[in-house]
Amino acid sequence: MVRVATMIDWRPSASRDALVIRAQLLQRIRVFFQKREALEVDTPLLSRAAVTDPHLESFIVRGSQAGKPRYLHTSPELAMKRLLVAGSGPIYQVCKAFRYGEVGRLHNPEFSMLEWYRPGFDHIQLMTEVEELLRELLAGYRPLTDTLKLTFREAYQRYVGLDPFSATITELQVAVKQHGINVTGLDETHKDPWLDLLMTHVIEPALPSESPVFLYDYPASQAALARIRQDVPPVAERFELYLGGMELANGFHELTDAVEQRQRFAADLACREELHLPWNPVDERFLAALEVGLPACAGVAMGIDRLVMLAADAKNISEVVAFDDTRV
Repeated sequence: MVRVATMIDWRPSASRDALVIRAQLLQRIRVFFQKREALEVDTPLLSRAAVTDPHLESFIVRGSQAGKPRYLHTSPELAMKRLLVAGSGPIYQVCKAFRYGEVGRLHNPEFSMLEWYRPGFDHIQLMTEVEELLRELLAGYRPLTDTLKLTFREAYQRYVGLDPFSATITELQVAVKQHGINVTGLDETHKDPWLDLLMTHVIEPALPSESPVFLYDYPASQAALARIRQDVPPVAERFELYLGGMELANGFHELTDAVEQRQRFAADLACREELHLPWNPVDERFLAALEVGLPACAGVAMGIDRLVMLAADAKNISEVVAFDDTRV
């Protein structure tokens, strides 16, 4: 009997060399945190709750207990914070995360994430540790120049020529037009979509590619799960790390107020309803833990696949994951 070869490509999307680099970086991550006495933890991928952020969407897993769905997490953040409330101390986790609809050169629906939390740190202190980790991970793979740290306001003033806090929507729209960005259907009643557009199309491409770049102290409207510092105007105590033209990490001086957190979840759900997105159940166990008391801390999530891309000089995430979304 003659077997006919199928046209299905069964091969990995990543080379063996890329997989070796991934293994080496994972080993370096664990050595880094062992030296700093952080506990490695492992939390569930499935949850009864889903992400409320209107910019993210969870995968739904059907056929769970009592007919109720479960959701694959978009980040281990809420479960890790429950461990912090229970007295875990400094913790880190290497895990898979899942975000529905995120496919592209820098995105795969299933991806690898490093997340860690430092009790007693604020976002400024955590930026220092993030830089230390980054330099240890990429040593021998990619030369790095001096780190650049800019506030959100300084980045806009330097690269766009506007103060993002005082600029009107009209002024932001003019800046978008001046930079030749074609856009239709963008919300004209809120500033954040226009700020995001200028960030991705003007500021991010202008950042130096061989320098780690931290942007920090974002508008309060972009706080997510970060504390808001009552400056004039108020700012969210969070940061993002960029390297090689990619966003690599997102860190917060964590919000610990259970009442305010519940209000933010409610605001997220109201926004989802306005955008005709699915209603997602809130993580009540996380809120119950916050009521007990999350210790003052800072936390950060870093994309492992993008780290491997930087180390391997890869242009597409498919080159550094064993099987990308087209091969599963």
